[in-house]
Amino acid sequence: MNIIVTGASSGVGFEAVLELILSGKHKVIALARSQNKLERLAEIAAGLNPESILFPIAFDIVHDDYVDLQQFINTHFDGRVDVLINNAGVLINKPFTDLLETDFVEMLQSNFIGHVRIIQSLYKLMPKDAHILNIGSMGGFQGSAKFLGLSAYSASKAALHTLTECLAQEFTELGIKVNCLALGSAQTEMLEKAFPGYESPVMAFEMGKYIADFAITGHKFFNGKVLPVAVTTP
Repeated sequence: MNIIVTGASSGVGFEAVLELILSGKHKVIALARSQNKLERLAEIAAGLNPESILFPIAFDIVHDDYVDLQQFINTHFDGRVDVLINNAGVLINKPFTDLLETDFVEMLQSNFIGHVRIIQSLYKLMPKDAHILNIGSMGGFQGSAKFLGLSAYSASKAALHTLTECLAQEFTELGIKVNCLALGSAQTEMLEKAFPGYESPVMAFEMGKYIADFAITGHKFFNGKVLPVAVTTP
């Protein structure tokens, strides 16, 4: 499969890429803003599987122009994207009364608008039975426990959850499946920022493996679903 992973420079996105390259069956484009972290990802991937086909590309899904990315896909992916994993995102931990409007704008741009942009740019390159997998959060899952300081983050993830349900209907005729995993805690830098000192029972590489596996097979069983993936709260 030809697979694109955003937010691949750290956390579960980083680990999902490493899982995807292990078999040697997939070509992977790893997108993130940090060139240094992407170079580290490439080094580790080469050590795990020297035959892997990984293209680490420094790219900002919110602000960069997609023309060059589309051309790269046409050249190296034969113009086809089978799986898009929308994992990129940021987190602001701040009480609602201290939040600025710009904080909400940043959350919506990074956790929602960026995903809208990449989907709109790439869906025409996706064949029937392709899979768009959005990475959401239990913080934005309806009826889940909510936490102080995460209102802007949780609201942006809730928007992504609803977009998932809408796009599953919008893309019915195209045969593109769209799902979302609302993640609970995994031991990542983002978790530490949200809950300083908390240790998750789920390691980042374990969640990364789950995401990779679901991205490849989940659309055979689900479409338009926002699925909670959590063993604890947070």
